Amino acid sequence: MAQAQDASEELEQFGYKQELNRSLGLRDVVLYGVLFMVIIAPHSIYGLVDYQSGGMPTLVYIIGFCAIIFTAMSYMRMSNKFPIAGSVYSYVQRGINPHVGFISGWLILLDYCISPALLYVMVANWGTLLIPGSPWYLWIIGFVALNTFITIRGISMTRGVDIIIFIIEIFAVIAFVWLGTQFILGGGGAGEFNMDPIWQPGKVDAHFIAAGISIAALNFLGFDGISTLAEETKEPEKNIGRGIMIALSIIIVVFIAQTYIAALINPDWQNINQDTGFFDCVYAIGGQPFYILMLLINIVGVGIANIMAAQTAASRLLYSMGRDRVIPKVFGKVHPKFKTPYVGAIFLGIVALILSLFLDMSSLATLVNFGALSSFIMLNFAVFLYFFVRNKKRHSFGDVVKYLICPWIGIVILVYVFTGFNTLTYEVGITWLIIGIIVGAVKSHGYKEVPEAFKHLDA
Repeated sequence: MAQAQDASEELEQFGYKQELNRSLGLRDVVLYGVLFMVIIAPHSIYGLVDYQSGGMPTLVYIIGFCAIIFTAMSYMRMSNKFPIAGSVYSYVQRGINPHVGFISGWLILLDYCISPALLYVMVANWGTLLIPGSPWYLWIIGFVALNTFITIRGISMTRGVDIIIFIIEIFAVIAFVWLGTQFILGGGGAGEFNMDPIWQPGKVDAHFIAAGISIAALNFLGFDGISTLAEETKEPEKNIGRGIMIALSIIIVVFIAQTYIAALINPDWQNINQDTGFFDCVYAIGGQPFYILMLLINIVGVGIANIMAAQTAASRLLYSMGRDRVIPKVFGKVHPKFKTPYVGAIFLGIVALILSLFLDMSSLATLVNFGALSSFIMLNFAVFLYFFVRNKKRHSFGDVVKYLICPWIGIVILVYVFTGFNTLTYEVGITWLIIGIIVGAVKSHGYKEVPEAFKHLDA
């Protein structure tokens, strides 16, 4: 109770009052982050990753992790200083200024709106594989209704279910690795353990790295969602940053294990089915029963735990922007009983339903990275500007590493990733940015007005 009171008083120092239910501990936020990123996430796009990497899917994920970890460190620095809901929106607000903060929030909102739709399409595709002939659109409608309901009720409602799903996913990963190992040692697939999934001389160049990070980033997106729970977490200045780093550490280990084994089960990457590549590996080592089981686990894990986490993060972002009135203030409304931002939850359910019914998986996957990665660039710069430049935290080697070197490495990597995007991604992303600039100008009366929380505070 005392910790919750201290956190609420600290929140008031930033110009806000405690409205959301503060009940989450470190274990909860780690579980949330792992469920958001999904330890079985490579299953959905493994075929695509394996083919485009020339049979080096594991290297793609290692590169992706090394690239994203610098941005994760920036999230940790800012969550420690500003334990506020809103994630990158709030951090860039405080680190640069409120108007740039709005643009960063607007950009990542593109990712937060598209991600659930992409996941719904994946679940519907798996559902029709599981039950041939079942209406594809009914899978989407059913899961949209379920996840919107859960998001309105609050994530604490599913805490026990989340733990069960997480345990099931862990056992699924262990089963896949064990069966795959037995298959390879028995002469199947590559017939031996080798370095091909990790390194093949002469194949890795600058373009490979840029394209690889762009693909892998799709599965790492979600660690940032942890920061949206700051106002529902006990001791957020400690637990949010720790949660991000612990969740990422868990995720990379299981990603490496699964992609490495899968690549050796089917080393013929030139002829891999890009849509069902991982499940073909599952069938090869476990037959029809294991194939069906893994489909079920993916449908439940992604369809409930992963999408629920994605919509929760997005609704908290909308809540934070709505209470600042940089978007319609109705998004800042909190449910009187459940203490959740229910308007944002309903809005996101509707958006996800429309997008998933009218756009296919390849289109959604292409578009999802632009908003997140561009806002990550702004976040890294905010860390450098706020700590290193304005607050002059540069008196020790540790400060230079944390507030100068790491943020700028993150910026350089992310800028380079943009060279791996296709034309459609640029067109949609830039259009969304222009719309955001116009909306921001209108809501701030020509970028002159700042949110109420900034008018009387110097945080």
